Amino acid sequence: MSNRLFTMIKSFVIPILAIVILLVVAGYALSGCQGGQTKSIQDRYPLESVAKEGKQESYVYRAANRSVPEVAKELINEREPKQASKEDENQMFLVYSDKIYNLQKDKEKPSDTLIEISNKEFVRQNYQPSFLQGYIMGSILNDIFGSRKSSPGDYRGYNDRQNHKPVIPERPPTKEEKKTPPPIMKEGKGSIIKRGDNVDSKSSVGDKGSITEKGSNTTPPPSTGSKGTITKTPGGSSGSDVKPKSSIKTPPKNTSPPKTRVGGSGKITKRR
Repeated sequence: MSNRLFTMIKSFVIPILAIVILLVVAGYALSGCQGGQTKSIQDRYPLESVAKEGKQESYVYRAANRSVPEVAKELINEREPKQASKEDENQMFLVYSDKIYNLQKDKEKPSDTLIEISNKEFVRQNYQPSFLQGYIMGSILNDIFGSRKSSPGDYRGYNDRQNHKPVIPERPPTKEEKKTPPPIMKEGKGSIIKRGDNVDSKSSVGDKGSITEKGSNTTPPPSTGSKGTITKTPGGSSGSDVKPKSSIKTPPKNTSPPKTRVGGSGKITKRR
């Protein structure tokens, strides 16, 4: 009896233990995956400065005890940029479709790297194209600045803000911005619609004389330039009707020779 009871308990306990072990292993695996996920810059580095006005946005983060090439390599591995400038210990640029990273060695604390993330409008208004030519390809600069050869500012990065000030003022971040820094604003695309270019008028109820049916969305054809005549109505009425030239018909003139009849009184009668 005891052997049978032991066998029954064993048959129940072993599957339960196996399930518990599987759950524990799965939990560790999930926690390991979550811990290995790439964190955003806001989560890894503290926000140090903000410059925001109108469409211009720029945020500066501090990577403590990290060199410029180390930070650049880390960012490139996470997301491939359109262009990365030549490796340099003092300053590097990473160009993305919606923002530009300016990595600088901090002059006051050389062991740290300053990561400045700016949208294109900030770059357009604050950086000189001639300065960026040493870091960024000409085709990308043309995309940012267009035909402009200069910008209002002479900015070169947060590290040089004393000698090359930005157009808009920089300030320390607020407590809310430190907790959840706002994302860089992306530039939208728009289109200009010229009024009067093949615009169909919208139909409305009553266009066809019925309160329950809409008129058709057809645009009247353009005028062909044909001429017409104005004819007075019979009876001396003051009203007049405009008729196209093609609709006015006149009897054809009789150009055949007159019919003659020989004999009789010798008269020639004209056919009517």
